[in-house]
Amino acid sequence: MKIAIAGAGAMGSRFGVKLQEAGNQVTLIDNWADHVAAINRDGLIVTTDDGQDHVYPMTAKAPQDVTEQFDLVILFTKAMQMDHMLTALSDVLANQPAVLTLANGIGNVETIERHVPKKQIVVGTTIWSSGMTGPGHIKVTGTGSISLQAVVPAEFPDLPGLLTTLNGAGLNASPAANVMAAIWKKAGLNSVLNTYCTLFDCNIGEFGALPNWRTLNDAVLNEFQAVADAAEVDFNAQDVTALIAAQFSPETNGGHYPSMHQDMANQRPTEIDFLNGYVAALGAKLNVPAPTNALLAQEIHAQETLKGI
Repeated sequence: MKIAIAGAGAMGSRFGVKLQEAGNQVTLIDNWADHVAAINRDGLIVTTDDGQDHVYPMTAKAPQDVTEQFDLVILFTKAMQMDHMLTALSDVLANQPAVLTLANGIGNVETIERHVPKKQIVVGTTIWSSGMTGPGHIKVTGTGSISLQAVVPAEFPDLPGLLTTLNGAGLNASPAANVMAAIWKKAGLNSVLNTYCTLFDCNIGEFGALPNWRTLNDAVLNEFQAVADAAEVDFNAQDVTALIAAQFSPETNGGHYPSMHQDMANQRPTEIDFLNGYVAALGAKLNVPAPTNALLAQEIHAQETLKGI
């Protein structure tokens, strides 16, 4: 299968390597010129859990340089950059590839629908993790899985085939029964782990070792539950808490610094407005107070300001 990874940062690069190693033809697409140049010059360097470096020759391009067509476009572009990426890839999308988004945050489907018919879109969540070490260099930790669903299941041509491709690369993909529930579940996880790890400057395992992690967790997820109930979205705070707790072990994602922490450390804008901030704003519209999520969003924005982001 010909696959484009649009947004080939830490996560997109990890997926690209796994899909290419499984025999697919993969192109990494990213706006970071130094990253693209390093991959094309030296290959993608992947540091694994054991500290070993592995080099994978890969093709990387800036969005404006992509001319070929693809069977599948996987979007890892951050929520606030997604519209710009899709606009740049308009000629690629005109060929009607399947479009799978695995990006964090709530509201991505609405953005994609402005560029691609609903019948082409698959929405997924993933708990795979990866970190960016530098241009052309990522560090991977633990294992993960994918849960996904076509936005219009009856019109998407071949979801089993897509699952076969992903699982052929060892990505542990499975169908989701309720796509919005899956999105909110992942957003709940990220609104706890990404946000607190960024504010406390810690990794996931260190957050889990805090004696009050459940208090902090519940303050976020109880508000998620109330807003989701008002919005008639299927959400279970207990299930999300169990998923979060499963990430604390070093064998899963305990040593990982979440993407928001990486963004803050590298002076990049975060996705807070599509996580805690989104839930706080939706709660305000529905007359459901979410003060903890609103405060956490403001604290992240304050940290961005202090860092000159």
